[in-house]
Amino acid sequence: MKLRNVLIVVNDIEKSKKYYHDLFGLDMLLDNDGNMILTEGLVLQDKKIWQDFIGQDITYKHNSCELYFEEKDIEGFVKKLEKLYPETVYVNKLMTHSWGQRVVRFYDLDGNLIEVGTPM
Repeated sequence: MKLRNVLIVVNDIEKSKKYYHDLFGLDMLLDNDGNMILTEGLVLQDKKIWQDFIGQDITYKHNSCELYFEEKDIEGFVKKLEKLYPETVYVNKLMTHSWGQRVVRFYDLDGNLIEVGTPM
């Protein structure tokens, strides 16, 4: 068995595609009309399709999971984030953990939690 993808639910798949390309360099591999696979295994699912499938409301900013990225130039990443998406809602601005890793946590356009940290 092999984990192939991680799926997140988004309100506007085109805006989210641009967001993940702008910040993380992810490109589209497959557009299946409301189900888009990006490089690195991230799948964007249109909210309406997901909601119809599971038959429940979608809860954003639930903080029970996160997408984790690593970036050597964390200061450069934060500058890019602030320039391209100044309306970003942060969980925590750039900080240093007791073990020395620098991280920033924030929500994407739809409230999916993202962490970017320096490699350990």
